[in-house]
Amino acid sequence: MDENQVVIAGIDLAIIIVYLVGIVGLGCWAGSRQRAESKGKDYFLAGGTLTWPIIGLAMFSTNISTIHIVGFAQSGYETGLVKGNFEWMAAFTLIALSLFFAPFYIRSKVATLPDFLEKRYNSACRNWLALLSIISAIFIHIGFTLYTGAVVLHGLFGINMMVSIVVVAALTGLYTIVGGLLAVVLTESIQTIILLIGSIIMTLIGLHHVGGWSGLEATLAATGDQELITILRPTEGFSWYGPKGDFSWCAIFLGYPIIGIWYWCTDQTIVQRVLGAKDENHARIGPLFTSLIKILPVFIFVLPGLICLGLVRQGHFDSEITNTADTYAFMMTNLLPVGLKGLVAAALLAALMSTVSGSLNSIATLFSYDLYKVWKPETSDESLVKIGRIVTFAGMIAAIIWSPFVEKFGNLYDGVITMICYIAPPITTVFIWGVFWRKASARAAFWTLVTGSAAGLVIFLLDFYKNKTGWDMPFMLASFYLFVLCSIFLGIVSYLNPHQHTAESEALVWASPLDALRGEAWPGLGNYKLWAAVVFFGMVALFAIFA
Repeated sequence: MDENQVVIAGIDLAIIIVYLVGIVGLGCWAGSRQRAESKGKDYFLAGGTLTWPIIGLAMFSTNISTIHIVGFAQSGYETGLVKGNFEWMAAFTLIALSLFFAPFYIRSKVATLPDFLEKRYNSACRNWLALLSIISAIFIHIGFTLYTGAVVLHGLFGINMMVSIVVVAALTGLYTIVGGLLAVVLTESIQTIILLIGSIIMTLIGLHHVGGWSGLEATLAATGDQELITILRPTEGFSWYGPKGDFSWCAIFLGYPIIGIWYWCTDQTIVQRVLGAKDENHARIGPLFTSLIKILPVFIFVLPGLICLGLVRQGHFDSEITNTADTYAFMMTNLLPVGLKGLVAAALLAALMSTVSGSLNSIATLFSYDLYKVWKPETSDESLVKIGRIVTFAGMIAAIIWSPFVEKFGNLYDGVITMICYIAPPITTVFIWGVFWRKASARAAFWTLVTGSAAGLVIFLLDFYKNKTGWDMPFMLASFYLFVLCSIFLGIVSYLNPHQHTAESEALVWASPLDALRGEAWPGLGNYKLWAAVVFFGMVALFAIFA
């Protein structure tokens, strides 16, 4: 047996089985409650009934996958807290979603984000974004998550990887097909709680063994590694393109807003929860609630890897980690007692299943509304739901086939970020300028999407085969530069081919960014502007403390 493999006890197995039965049962029950009507908006957008706590928990749960838990523990062990930037920087883009994007999404009553692009620009933009979103959901959200989950389950319990991929995908696909978005968000809310409890327990036990925060600091200082406990890192020199270093503060501050706006403000898999909001205020506050929860991953996902390094340096374990990808499994094996292993394993499954279910539902929504409904507008709601269920199943099969190929990316979390860096820039460009610049035209937006995507693919291949091509530009900086080029291109084409606004598209552009703060708000502590200010200044303080 592998030294990092967990010996599963009866109580641990019982906890895992109860979790799986409970989550699948809850999802199917949610589906049975709405099958009588089976209207498109009920199935795909939960009937527009979602409130801010459900939206916030569901967005967090869909975002956090096994890639985060396993990849962050590995990066914490190797490089300290630096990759926590991807969690804390997310708060600022969630503020942008709440203030600037969510109001237009709710007011335009769209079912999908490609649908929004059609209202702002034209149908060509809608079709292109729908295809890109389906591809990214299968290849990024589901493919990487299924493979990483299989790696963890194999490392912990010796389960065959393909068996893990197929079984988890089948169970998740079952309640997603039956229940639609309502089943997805209900299960995600429960999964978020399980995920947080399991991860917090792991962190607290690790801190106890390492001697608390002061013990960890002293251990790292003794070996000259105190910089690992900081979140911002200096550049590694300069080259023709600017500062070196994939995760230097400069690369993070320039590149993250580009990928963050794509992920949190324009990606169907994430934003679909906002589209199902009960009203505009719920749509605004839900993402802000998510941003508050996003403070935790640095401490409960990244920090455990750094704690593990401290424990190794202290000689706490009888054996050492032979492969840093096994950091989380190593800690489970050596720190957790019987019973807690089952709870933390359930948390890992929660992270895996929530991301997969959210992505499958978004694929179904995108295909049904943005492709099939456009092709056959007379399609009834009942037929649309059936098509959505078929597409969910097809997406699940495609992801199962793709998942094993993810192994070729090596470091899985870096692989995900790299792919996003080359997909995001053109999409971020057309959304940002679409809602802030009245002159952004339909033709410019479409050709920005096409040429930007093509350029992103070329740069991705240069980066992927860097050993042969000699490409060494940090992917975060490359994402920023690609966004700048896309913006210049969109500006030039918009001036050459002015946009012909309709009354509908005119209403989807802010005359002034300050107009976003003039919408109706709940009084007192429920005011979204107060929440946004608390999140903003709170995150600035955290960066200052850990810089």
